Amino acid sequence: MAIVKSKILDQLSNNWPNFQKKDLSKFIEIILYQIENTLNKNERVELRDVFTLETKIQKARISRNPKTNEKVDVSEKKLVRFKMSKKWFNLLND
Repeated sequence: MAIVKSKILDQLSNNWPNFQKKDLSKFIEIILYQIENTLNKNERVELRDVFTLETKIQKARISRNPKTNEKVDVSEKKLVRFKMSKKWFNLLND
């Protein structure tokens, strides 16, 4: 399930009606910006008892195109690894 910023904004504005939507929107932008910058620095983002995000570098490799069976060079790339906390995992699965 994908989460859209507008839905997050709606939920926050419903939970805290005394805040203006533009302030909540700025708050969301700041948090996402900080997460993005931290991951770009190859550092770990952790929200305790919720989740962790960290970058992992996938090495360059030779792969193949399944349609044509042709060999393709795949360059090195960064992946973002998401790990849910045990507390959240248990809440979702109970």
